[in-house]
Amino acid sequence: MKKRFTKMMVKGALMSILCLAIQMTDAVAQDDSKFSFDVSLNSDTFFGFYPFFQGSYSVTESLDFTFYGILWSGGTGGGWGNWTEFGVGLNFPVAEGINVNPQIGVLGGNLLSSGTAGPAIFGDGIVPNLTIGLDKAKTEGQIYLGYYAPLRNETVGTQTTLSYLHYWANFGFKASSFFSLGAHFEHLVNTGGSEVESSTDVYQWLGPYVQFSRPSGGAFARLSFGTDLVEGRDSFFKLTTGFSF
Repeated sequence: MKKRFTKMMVKGALMSILCLAIQMTDAVAQDDSKFSFDVSLNSDTFFGFYPFFQGSYSVTESLDFTFYGILWSGGTGGGWGNWTEFGVGLNFPVAEGINVNPQIGVLGGNLLSSGTAGPAIFGDGIVPNLTIGLDKAKTEGQIYLGYYAPLRNETVGTQTTLSYLHYWANFGFKASSFFSLGAHFEHLVNTGGSEVESSTDVYQWLGPYVQFSRPSGGAFARLSFGTDLVEGRDSFFKLTTGFSF
């Protein structure tokens, strides 16, 4: 009788643990469904190679917490104190297929705080930015606007802090679930600094893009190319491949 009772206790305990494990698995699965993460590898005429990642966690059906990072240090940013950007924000839909994502980022490096002349520091600059995304059955697009302002001043002597305005817009048509094409415009402006009052165009790109995507989603490759409208410059290219997890 005692052995039978013990077996029943063991079976009951095992069933309780199994039920708890199933509940925990369901909870984790539900949390996982709220989380998304994307990574892209980029190379362009000005910045060189720079990996980018972005993630989101659904807070409500109409609001996501977002975060992102750009490893500018892979290209030109390697000479700017290992330039690195990280930020957080919120994403919410404003209409069917249209999302608005305001974020704010912080930089590590020395480009903004000393014009690359000083030490690499955390808090090199701050980046309020806004992304508007379009993703519908037959059309796609994106508008981005970011202002790169120095957060600290590490200048000595004739050195100067720097600030930049960076924005782009692209729009395309989905010819199929595999192929899309459109146009890309991008502009980087040196808006001045502690000793510079006038702004200057760094580059101003305009041209077409082609994109190939996995029909079920999760991976894509895009090539943008064309002319640089800044006097004395010739052309641009921008290659991106991305993956979703």
